[in-house]
Amino acid sequence: MAALRELCDFPAALSEPDDGGWYPVHRAAVQPRVAVLEMLLHGTKPTRTPTLDGETPLTLAARAGLVENVELLLELGASPQNTNSSNETPLLLAGSYQLVSSLIVGGALVGQRCLRKWTAMHEASRLGRVDVLELLLRSGGRVSETDQQGVTPLAIAAEHGHPEALELLIKNGADVNARAPNGDSVLSDAADSGNPECINLLLQHGADPNAPSLSCLLPIHRAAHQGNLALRILIPLTSRRAIWLSGQSPVHSAADGGHADCLELLIQSGFDANALLVQHLAENYRDLRRSALYFAVSNGYASCTKVLLDAGAKTDLDPLHCLLVAVRSGRHEIVKLLLAAKADVNCYFNLVSDTVFPTALQYCLKDEAMMRLLLSGGYEAHKCFICDHDSERDELQQEKVTFCDFIGVSWLRHLAGGVVSVLLEYVGQVTLCSKLSAVLQTHRDWPHIHTTTCESLIFPCKSTTYISVFSHIFFFINLRLISEFSE
Repeated sequence: MAALRELCDFPAALSEPDDGGWYPVHRAAVQPRVAVLEMLLHGTKPTRTPTLDGETPLTLAARAGLVENVELLLELGASPQNTNSSNETPLLLAGSYQLVSSLIVGGALVGQRCLRKWTAMHEASRLGRVDVLELLLRSGGRVSETDQQGVTPLAIAAEHGHPEALELLIKNGADVNARAPNGDSVLSDAADSGNPECINLLLQHGADPNAPSLSCLLPIHRAAHQGNLALRILIPLTSRRAIWLSGQSPVHSAADGGHADCLELLIQSGFDANALLVQHLAENYRDLRRSALYFAVSNGYASCTKVLLDAGAKTDLDPLHCLLVAVRSGRHEIVKLLLAAKADVNCYFNLVSDTVFPTALQYCLKDEAMMRLLLSGGYEAHKCFICDHDSERDELQQEKVTFCDFIGVSWLRHLAGGVVSVLLEYVGQVTLCSKLSAVLQTHRDWPHIHTTTCESLIFPCKSTTYISVFSHIFFFINLRLISEFSE
């Protein structure tokens, strides 16, 4: 303190900022010893020069929660209406009842807004400070204030799960059915937080559980997506017609959010595991997904996938089958679940390329473990050896891509040896066409492949009857083994 007194004898020393634009008075404003600030300000007025961050001594003291420093600055003439660079007032930054009270007594405007049009009412609601809210309301605060998103203090209290603040605001006239410009209701915000007290309080005061947002979401969708088991409250109160009009089931929301417990609750309550998105909502997704199972598989939620499959979810309700999505994403556990549920391992997706061989193989050429899962699950490997390259007849449709043409492209041919070696373990007798042989002869696997095919009985590629019989036998045996393993 003695050194500070000596420094105060040289006023020029007090007018030099540091690298952050902070003057000594700014530093003193955030010190808990009010005597330091008082000594610096003795006989002078607080500087109005802000720091480089736009903070004034009063905003700094308010943010630090230093009541005595705030009161001293107000006493010496600091204006509580001066803001920082974010247009935040000291009142907005104050975190205690005493600070708020001192600032209001010192002339702070309760309704003054920051750049986000956020008021002290919003901030007190966010913090759940009922005492501060009462003080603000007595001093002119309004429950109908909205921020730049059109959100009221009531919605903020609901979003952050503060039932006491909600009750106070409702008693002072807050509208429980107020809607933000995007259509979000206060009840939807409460459903996000998952606080049962908030949800029940709003419902008791007339909040509508069937009011959709502009994106067609109901409070039940929001609760399901967030994984809040306050969902139990909303299930019996939400009309099936409102859900039908929304175009999506809360089962979709729970699956998208990855909440298996919410999925189980919804299914036990009678919701359909095979509900589909309406077409215009499906078109919001590039893959045109429609089923809840697709959301679970696409997001990699194995537990949700299992719940849906156990409830009878079908695996082929989307343009791109769920199995192909799981294979493409390398999700082995989900692939096992889907195969055990009898997903079609030999399905086709012809939008990108129309192939002779089933599509799934295209997505796992570098993943031998995945390839073997598919082959053990009944993948028709013999179709990879069907082509017309060595035939005088053109029996295949010209637009269909054969495996030898597919694997023979420059960016895939380096994988051919390993892929064909694995395929040959799961087929009967096949011959390699000249094109595929030419590709394979450059691989180190060629001697083994050549020996394997030579030791087999020579059957032409078109004679697939014998192969098909064995393929179907392997298919049913392996599916049974996978099912037993999954159990």
